[in-house]
Amino acid sequence: MNLTLKIWRQSNAQAKGKMVDYKVTEISEHMSFLEMMDVLNEQLINKGEEPVAFDHDCREGICGMCSMFINGEAHGPDRGVTTCQLHMRMFKDGDTIIIEPFRAKAFPVIKDLVVDRSSFDRIQHAGGYISVNTSGNTQDANSIPISKHAADEAMDAATCIGCGACVASCKNASAMLFVGAKVSQYALLPQGRIEAVDRVQNMVAQMDLEGFGNCTNTGACEVECPKGISLENIARMNREFLSANVKG
Repeated sequence: MNLTLKIWRQSNAQAKGKMVDYKVTEISEHMSFLEMMDVLNEQLINKGEEPVAFDHDCREGICGMCSMFINGEAHGPDRGVTTCQLHMRMFKDGDTIIIEPFRAKAFPVIKDLVVDRSSFDRIQHAGGYISVNTSGNTQDANSIPISKHAADEAMDAATCIGCGACVASCKNASAMLFVGAKVSQYALLPQGRIEAVDRVQNMVAQMDLEGFGNCTNTGACEVECPKGISLENIARMNREFLSANVKG
């Protein structure tokens, strides 16, 4: 395939960025999207030009780092995959592909397609943990009865990889699906009830402090989420938050 790429280039956080056109040729439909970007960067390096900066790590759809906004969609036109799992067979010969970073006030651009998502880390630090008894009387987790339904729902919430697609897809740049998933994975289990009140209050407060918007109820976050995190987690977070404030 021969393609035209329109890529956002921005040398640093303070610089004014712009879209730059590139041509790539002889791209195999079996390549992943990141492999196609590798081909482009190899061409740029050979010509003595600055390669395009983009984030990646495992390239196995687990780490959530490979966040790109492709043709107006977080992670591109496929569903249930991250950018590194997106393959070029989703495009056609002669296509023009627009590639941008995830855009949100809380995700400032570092360089080109790389954004700073440490705001998610700070939300996690605010309450995304459970108490651990280290007194020598630690209870075996296997001895705590948990229903299969609750365990399955908690595991579903825990599959969130924190890529930020929910934020990039939301017209208000809301992080409520991410926070809802992180609250839910603990709220559904008895081990997570100890800090339940403080957890949801602190994580929601930190989310607001980071500058994320409110939920739009349009559901774009669930559609674009590579792990299919359900909107039910936002509802659960709202219930936890209301209950915490009533108790407070």
